[in-house]
Amino acid sequence: MIAQAKGRFMRVSPIKVRQIIDLIRGKDVNTSLAILTHVPKGATGMINKVLVSAVSNAKQKGLSEDQLYVSKILAEQGPSWRRFRAAAFGRAAPILKRTTHLTIELDLIAK
Repeated sequence: MIAQAKGRFMRVSPIKVRQIIDLIRGKDVNTSLAILTHVPKGATGMINKVLVSAVSNAKQKGLSEDQLYVSKILAEQGPSWRRFRAAAFGRAAPILKRTTHLTIELDLIAK
């Protein structure tokens, strides 16, 4: 692992994030950024932000984007917000607003 970035308590379900991160796992950074700009999902903006942060952390170590690829990317469940919606006969139905902890690790491309 050369560089790492974490996005915690992101207000999107981890199931929705995993659909997108499966597309960029193992790809180089430039390809991953291009994929994220063209996928029409709401969570791509949050994933893009964390990926750019990981690239910035690698640049602090003197590396360029061309040398890096996404070696590890995880979307784990964070704490859920518990809300209630009105239901029939004066009852309340629970709603779980899920959050995600996203971890991105970058590594050097082996040549």
